Amino acid sequence: MSRYQGRRHAGRVLASALRNYAGRSDVTVLALPRGGVPVAYEVARQLGAPLDVLVVRKLGVPGHEELAMGALASGDVQVINEEVVSALDVSQSAIAAAVSEESRELARRERAYRGKRPPSDVSGRTVILVDDGLATGSTMRAAVAGLRQRGPERIVVGVPIAAPSTCEELACEVDDIVCAVTPEPFYAVARWYADFRQTTDQEVRELLEAAARHRSAREYASASVEGQQE
Repeated sequence: MSRYQGRRHAGRVLASALRNYAGRSDVTVLALPRGGVPVAYEVARQLGAPLDVLVVRKLGVPGHEELAMGALASGDVQVINEEVVSALDVSQSAIAAAVSEESRELARRERAYRGKRPPSDVSGRTVILVDDGLATGSTMRAAVAGLRQRGPERIVVGVPIAAPSTCEELACEVDDIVCAVTPEPFYAVARWYADFRQTTDQEVRELLEAAARHRSAREYASASVEGQQE
């Protein structure tokens, strides 16, 4: 396949693949910051759904930080993988230290992205989790585990590009998964983008604000039409 021009282009392609969820009042789109936000912005806009972020911070095993022993997520969600903790004999003090450090970064990102606005209430809703791609899927798995504790009706994962094996494995953990493209060989997420520059905190804020304005305008227009029909 040819590469995506950038994350916004990838989002438009993904939105087309998710068109079965368009126009539904029970759908919320949650982006994994930072790279997932430009993708999710286009998805939310084309589906007519609200957009928010789900901030996820991996809890790495001390000395082997690339290995996750748990995760923190927006909404005061904490997930600990007891099997990893037990197998590696990770102490409670080490877990507490990791939680403390990552909690500070999660709180910083929450403030930077949404200010004083609380996380969206997703209880009983269909939530589409969006990122810019899936390689190993570790971050998305943490996001799914965290989100599940907030009581959504259905969890859907949507990504523009994914490693085929990861897409297949993750399908067993969620209600639906839409991987727009699953090339073989996969190499890496960045390989499939012409522009894969890092998304900034400012860009995240601006896109969330733009999505909120767009949705407010859409709701106002809808209410005006209904008022005229009465």
